[in-house]
Amino acid sequence: MQDLQKTLKKETKKGRRFGYLSVLDWYMFREFMIPFSVLCFTFILLFLIGDLLDDLPDFLAYKGSNGFSLAVRYFAMKMPGNIRFIFPISILLSCMYTIANMGRTREITAMRASGISTIRCGGAIFAVAAIITGVNFWFNEKVVPQCTMEAEIIHESLKNPNYDRTMYSMLQYRSSDKKRDWFLQNFNDQGEWENIILKKYNTKTFEGRSIRELEWELIAEKAKYDPSVGWIFYNVKETRYVPFASPSKEYKELVYRSDMIPETETQIQNAIKPPEDLSSEDLIGILRNNKHMEKSLKNMYLTLLYYRLTFPFSCILCVCLGLPLSVKNERSGIFLSIITAVIAIVAFQVLTEVFLVLGQQGMVPPIIGGVGPTFAFLLYSYFGVIRKSS
Repeated sequence: MQDLQKTLKKETKKGRRFGYLSVLDWYMFREFMIPFSVLCFTFILLFLIGDLLDDLPDFLAYKGSNGFSLAVRYFAMKMPGNIRFIFPISILLSCMYTIANMGRTREITAMRASGISTIRCGGAIFAVAAIITGVNFWFNEKVVPQCTMEAEIIHESLKNPNYDRTMYSMLQYRSSDKKRDWFLQNFNDQGEWENIILKKYNTKTFEGRSIRELEWELIAEKAKYDPSVGWIFYNVKETRYVPFASPSKEYKELVYRSDMIPETETQIQNAIKPPEDLSSEDLIGILRNNKHMEKSLKNMYLTLLYYRLTFPFSCILCVCLGLPLSVKNERSGIFLSIITAVIAIVAFQVLTEVFLVLGQQGMVPPIIGGVGPTFAFLLYSYFGVIRKSS
């Protein structure tokens, strides 16, 4: 008897163990993936119908011969931006459907009676959610920004066939150290900038005030950026004003190394893109290369960066809400669980957008604006749902 008590005491101290259960995990995976696949397809179709209702008339009014191919490409480019929002709600509903269906046949009751916790029952669902979180993050970083820009170019090209050539026209850019001002008239098909004016300034202190003194000015017919060399200017007229004004000099080709002009072509292009079209890598690069950025602009970039890094975890958040709620309200009805979970996710989405605006406006710290709602709902999922249903 004493040996049995000691054995039970040792087993109790071990707590929960999350070993691999091949039969259970494969069964849960199979039962979850069927509704998840159906829901993803259904929501993709619904989003496609919505896009067709909004934008198809523009393509029908287009007089070009390639209207059909443009329409197909446009709606295909719109899909990645929709899929990142489809994943979380599909995971939530399919998770709750799976658990509700198993609860109806008393399978969940049998699992729990066998000593398997609710969280362990859904181990396969958590694993799928973790994988989809990675896929969603990859979508947000590598696919969505490029596809969104491509879709915008296609749509705007219906009205202006040369939109893709003029989107980088008449650009103005000031370097992060505020020592160089750029004016670039156009970006041609050969990857060259046309009609460039570049002014280099020195910063001086005069009577307690910081003033910018023009050091030299460069006017070039064309320019291109080579990462291994730097900026290469063609048909150049250069005028120097420091230490004194001197006659202009003309060059067929003039090279400025990267240590002389550190800004790159990508930095200039990213500076004029909407922040929503930038990846996290681009946002980090802008923040790193612009140490003296205005606080309002810095708040906007930082808040969006934090949001981008945390939003994909909403897939795991949906499982943290859906799985325990389904088991908790098994007797009172699955519809109550679904309503509770959907309300929680809608509240999460609304708060995410609100805090995103507050962070970009500087009303709350950027990290709170970008991370706050996700962190708060993860805490709610654990303390308010998971622990109570364990």
